[in-house]
Amino acid sequence: MSQSVSNHESRTSLADYRTALTTRAARWPVVAAVLARLPIAMIGISALLYVQRETGSFAVAGLVSAGSLVGVSVGAVVQGRLIDRFGPTRPLLTVAVLLALSMTALVTAIESHAATAVLVPLATLTGLTEPMVGSASRALWGRLLPPGGPRNAAYSYEAISMEVFFILGPGVAGLLVMAPWAGTGLVLGVALQFTGAVLFALSPAVRQWGPVPGSSGSLLGALAGPGMRTLAIAALGFGVVIGFVEVAVPAAATEAGSPSTGGLLLSAWSLSSVAFGVAYSLRPWPRQLGLRLPVLLGGFGALVALLAWPSSLWGLALMMLLAGALITPQSTSHSAAIEVVAPAGTAAEAFGWVLTAVTLGLAAGQSISGYVVEHAGPGAAFLAASVAGLVLALVVWLLRGTVRAPRSAPVPELVNA
Repeated sequence: MSQSVSNHESRTSLADYRTALTTRAARWPVVAAVLARLPIAMIGISALLYVQRETGSFAVAGLVSAGSLVGVSVGAVVQGRLIDRFGPTRPLLTVAVLLALSMTALVTAIESHAATAVLVPLATLTGLTEPMVGSASRALWGRLLPPGGPRNAAYSYEAISMEVFFILGPGVAGLLVMAPWAGTGLVLGVALQFTGAVLFALSPAVRQWGPVPGSSGSLLGALAGPGMRTLAIAALGFGVVIGFVEVAVPAAATEAGSPSTGGLLLSAWSLSSVAFGVAYSLRPWPRQLGLRLPVLLGGFGALVALLAWPSSLWGLALMMLLAGALITPQSTSHSAAIEVVAPAGTAAEAFGWVLTAVTLGLAAGQSISGYVVEHAGPGAAFLAASVAGLVLALVVWLLRGTVRAPRSAPVPELVNA
């Protein structure tokens, strides 16, 4: 088997999805990963709603949510590096236990109406200890499947399933906060993550995954590769654009006199994202990843500009469906690019950096969008999102030559399927 990874992704078929997901060694990890990742977009929102219900303050709830977000961003990279160095089992089991303890401390603090200075660090610790099963799951496919259609389909599945979880999470959190106890969503989400992480870590395929030689050879880790830094910029741009829109859309709905439709509008573009994501994986374009990253980001930025045009919420919904078509293709391409640009032995950490870049982009986009909305309106925020996406797409295009396989990239040992 060649030790280099082609810069041109082979075409994926529906049969490749079936082959990947029915691989014997993958069955246990796939089910466990679903449990662990289902609440990924639910825990932070559940904590925000829970804190707001108990304290009556959106300001305090926002700080707690931000603390959790910071913890997740740091934890994604740290856990990814530990998974690459020691294999997933020990790191995931350790953070699962720490998550249970930190969540218990956070709930106790919320129920006792502790000061904000106590709640925020506990929320940060909870985010830091959320098991990064997504990083390990994505890296595991490289060990279960040889390069080609099924492995590409597996990476597409990872991106599409994450999008589905992000659609379901906020809605489930909103429903559970109406339960007799407002902390139900937070505890249920953590319980699912804990259970899924433990089952994933103890699955036979994962327990066969030992340390990867050379995984700790550089202080920069995955970012030692120039292509990985380019990918991080593309992921950052992706997050920035979405962050702008996630603030501007609810603001537009409120301005139109229907604040309750803001969440529905955001769900609309997620639905088109999932639907188009499957079709895109069957015939990705451009074929070359070095071109695909800036083209998709630039196209996304251009489509988001159209959100400033409609004068009604129905028109905005139609434009959201159109712009959303390029969300999952970008996530899929980011995952595929890791296969090409990540230095040897850093697959899990590389995925952690992508998650961190997207998260930081979301935070930046949301904060700037809030200012723009307040001073110039939602339309200006949509246009600002477009400009930000196009500028960062230009940067990625200028760096497109770095998106290539390292000269010596050993292929991970395949687990018997």
